[in-house]
Amino acid sequence: MSTQTEGRSIAVIETDKASRYLQQLAKHFAHKLPVTFTPETGDIPFSIGNCHMDAEEGRLILSLTAPKAEELPQLQDVVERHLVRFAFREAELAVEWQAA
Repeated sequence: MSTQTEGRSIAVIETDKASRYLQQLAKHFAHKLPVTFTPETGDIPFSIGNCHMDAEEGRLILSLTAPKAEELPQLQDVVERHLVRFAFREAELAVEWQAA
């Protein structure tokens, strides 16, 4: 039986610019973190958890994992704030986190 308090969440964001946003997020955080990415997938290892990104036709999928569940909201906030900033031209960009 696991006693981990890990937190996981996922957001599926409808956008025609999924690959562009994935790369913008990756490049932005790569200045301070050991980010890995391609136009289709990427990983950002934050100190409080990991953000895995997948760009598909018409959508960007963000999967977050935090070793401590109580840090998950902070991780969601950091990723979401940066994504919304990069996507300011898209008025309808909706980020809704679901438990995973």
